[in-house]
Amino acid sequence: MNDDTRPPDSDGDTPGGEHGDGGRTVGARSIRRALAILRILATGQEHGVRITDIVYQTGLNRPTVHRILRVLIEEKAVEQDPETRRYMVGPEVSLLGLSRTARVPVKTVAEPYLRHIAEQCGDSVFLTIRSGFDSICVDRKTGSYPVKVLSIEVGARRPLGMSVSGLVLLAFAGDDEDVDEVLLGNEQRLAGHGLEPDAVRRRITETRTLGYAYSEVGVVPGTRALALPVFDTEGGLVASVAVSAMADRLSPERLATLVPLIRQQTELIAKRLSEVQKRRR
Repeated sequence: MNDDTRPPDSDGDTPGGEHGDGGRTVGARSIRRALAILRILATGQEHGVRITDIVYQTGLNRPTVHRILRVLIEEKAVEQDPETRRYMVGPEVSLLGLSRTARVPVKTVAEPYLRHIAEQCGDSVFLTIRSGFDSICVDRKTGSYPVKVLSIEVGARRPLGMSVSGLVLLAFAGDDEDVDEVLLGNEQRLAGHGLEPDAVRRRITETRTLGYAYSEVGVVPGTRALALPVFDTEGGLVASVAVSAMADRLSPERLATLVPLIRQQTELIAKRLSEVQKRRR
């Protein structure tokens, strides 16, 4: 994607119709670039993202990235920390999102079941959904165990294939063609976390075989994580439910208790979600 020999305001798409090859809308390159940058900024949350990392992950050159960021800042879709110089998603994006909170019905439906898991196991429970090539945490419940593992904030966005939730969402959402497309699209971002595509593919195979994803090394050092899929009544993947805990509390032996507990609640979520959707038809 290293380009930008074109004028700054040019989208660089080939003229000659509303849609180009593959059905992609002509004249929309700048919009796609801006959205790609916003998705990357979302992974930084309150910590923010350096422009160097944005350049690396998008493949765009620095002047292009800087120009897009400048426009997004003017529109309050992005803001920059004056001290760290890092960029973050701005308030306008959050305010726009508030207009469609009902677009994630599984969050409302799953809430009591997530709380039940947290109460039963004592550890942190996360609900994660897929958005394109990313996983997004949409809810989190904490248990009674004194040491909380808050490895992922609500709203956290990570490339699919990185976390146990991302593995579940990638393993059970589609076929190998979908996996290849996602891993190709996320190759640079995963490399930034020390993950190679072949290693992720092996973990996807393991996840499909087991019916869940388990990691003996969590996002936070000294932790482990477990995730199971949430299917709807027609077998479509809806979300992932994960538990993260201190390593000694999530040993392989404890999976014999936790996997059935989580699976039972994911089935109840699917049943309840089906009931809610039928009433809305």
